[in-house]
Amino acid sequence: MSIYIKGVGMTKFDVDKRPSFERIYECVNEALESADIQFDDIDAIFASNSDSSRGEDRQKHQGPLLSSIFQKKVPILNIPAGCAGGGVALWNSINYLRSTDCKNVLVLGYDNVMSCTSEILTDEILMGGERIYEQAEGMIFPAQNALVAQQYMMKYGATSDDLALVALKNHENAFDNPKARFYGKKVTLDMISNSPIVASPLRLFDCSISTNGAACAIISKDKTDIEIVGAGMSTSSLSAIERDDMTTINASVVAASHAYNEAGIGADKIDIVELHDAFTPLELISYEDLGFAKKGQGKNLIREGTTKINGKLPVNTSGGLKAKGHPISPTGLSQIYEIVKQMKKQAGKRQIKTPKYGLAQNIGGVGTFVSVHILKNLN
Repeated sequence: MSIYIKGVGMTKFDVDKRPSFERIYECVNEALESADIQFDDIDAIFASNSDSSRGEDRQKHQGPLLSSIFQKKVPILNIPAGCAGGGVALWNSINYLRSTDCKNVLVLGYDNVMSCTSEILTDEILMGGERIYEQAEGMIFPAQNALVAQQYMMKYGATSDDLALVALKNHENAFDNPKARFYGKKVTLDMISNSPIVASPLRLFDCSISTNGAACAIISKDKTDIEIVGAGMSTSSLSAIERDDMTTINASVVAASHAYNEAGIGADKIDIVELHDAFTPLELISYEDLGFAKKGQGKNLIREGTTKINGKLPVNTSGGLKAKGHPISPTGLSQIYEIVKQMKKQAGKRQIKTPKYGLAQNIGGVGTFVSVHILKNLN
C-alpha cells in the first residue's frame, strides 16, 4: 500500500524558553495548512518526546497532554527512541497506517531540552548509553564518538581537516536556513579548526548543537506529489565497543538495505540526503554505510565537494544537526521537512535542482537505533 506525505511543519530550532505546547501548535498548524486539511481529518497521532521531568514542562504523560492540547480523542502513541525518535515514530506510523482503516496520521517530534541545566541535560542524555562501562565511567556521547573517530582515522587515513570540511559545509548551508540555529551566523574554517578540543580528535565545531524545537509530518493514504517509497529501521547493540567494527554502523546498513529494497532503487538514484551528523565523523561514516562511497572512501566525497549544495549529491542542505541544531526527538522529522521543501521548490537560497529521490537517515545513540526513509517526487 502506498503512503504519501501530505503536509510538513517545523519550528525554528532555537534556545527560546517557550513551552512545548506553543511549538507543537506552530509546527502542526504549518503542516495542516500545507496539507490543506483540518485537524478533524487526523485519525491517529504518533509522537516522540525525550523531555526530562526535571525540565520546565514537567510532564511525562505525553499522550494525554496532546489529547488535551488538541481536544482530540484518537489513538496517540508515544515513541521514545532518543535522538532517533522522530524517524522511528515515522517508521511505526507508516506500518500503522498500512494495517488500519485510518487515512491520515500526524507524526510529531518535540523537545524542550534547553530548559534543563547543562548538568541535568548531560545526565539525561548519558542514560542513552550503556550503564556499566559508559554511564559509570562518564563516557558522554562526545567521548564515545571520539573513540569511533580515532578508529576511523587510524584505519582509513581521514584527518581533522576532513572533519572540519564537514562542519564548514553544514554551517554554510544553515546560514541560509531561517529555521536553523545558525541562520545568518557566519562560521569560517579558521573558527572551526581552532575551536577548543572537546574529546580528541573532536573539537567544539565537530559536535552538534542542542536546541529546542518541534517538527511534524502528516502521512496519508491519499495520493499526493510526494510518496514514501522506502522505509527501514534497525536496532543494534547499546555500546559501540560491542560491535565487530566500530567504523561502521551496522543498523544503518541494515535499515538502508530495507529502504532501498522497498523503493526498488540503489544509492545511485538518490538526489538529496539529510543524514544524522550529530558528530562530524558520523557524516563520513554514513556516506559509506548508506552506499554513497566504498568503505574508507567517505573522506573523498567531502574533499571533492561532492556533498555541497552545488555538488553531485547534496547532503544536509538544511545545515544538519551540526548547524541547524539537534533538539533530539524532532530531528528525524526535520530531515523529512527539508527534503519535502526541496522537492516542492520551497527551500529558498538552499534550493538545489529539483530532486526526484531523497533519503533521510536518523540515528539514536552511537548507532543503537537507525531509521532510513526514501521519498519520491512524483511531479
